[in-house]
Amino acid sequence: MNRALVLDFGGVVTRTLFETHEQSEAALGLPAGSLTWRGPFDPDRDELWRAMQAGHITERDYWLTRAREVGRLVGEEWSDMATLVRRTRGEGHATPLRPEAISAVTTARAAGCRLAILSNELDLFYGADIRQRIPLLAQFDVIEDATYSGLLKPDPRAYATCVAKLGLHAEACVFVDDQLRNVVGGQQAGLHAIHLDVRQPAAGFAQALAQLGLAP
Repeated sequence: MNRALVLDFGGVVTRTLFETHEQSEAALGLPAGSLTWRGPFDPDRDELWRAMQAGHITERDYWLTRAREVGRLVGEEWSDMATLVRRTRGEGHATPLRPEAISAVTTARAAGCRLAILSNELDLFYGADIRQRIPLLAQFDVIEDATYSGLLKPDPRAYATCVAKLGLHAEACVFVDDQLRNVVGGQQAGLHAIHLDVRQPAAGFAQALAQLGLAP
């Protein structure tokens, strides 16, 4: 089958940090309820998230601000998102994968589809050792990471580079991302792009598999 499933990483393959506040608080030794920002799960009470969604700040800006805030809660100065991820999901702490993502990858691979990760900050946020810590990543034929290329979605060159490495045409690729601007960028680049609502991830993955002609 000359088709491909192309996935964003954070929020798509993994659960978002919004969904794992309890785990993060435990890992950092913070009292329960210390982390109150909830992004898409409670946008009315997350002004910074709304600013990011409106395009006033970037996604990297959002997470840098949150990392600095959490660092101050533990009495430290954190200067990047990677520190937040490493302290909550690295160094012996599990990176929670979405079971729906695992199932979709398994189904697509069994059907002969090619697989790709298209991320703006895979190694930047999670560290270069993420590929060893998460065996699922070995299933992917292509990992296109803007940590190194500098081509951030929704730049059309990011999609084009990933598609070229897959050896396919854009229309043969089904792309899933949890950020709407990246989905729009994927559509404009010619991919079948699907918005994953992180509040209902099963629906997004079912739609992606259906687009590939596969049953979930």
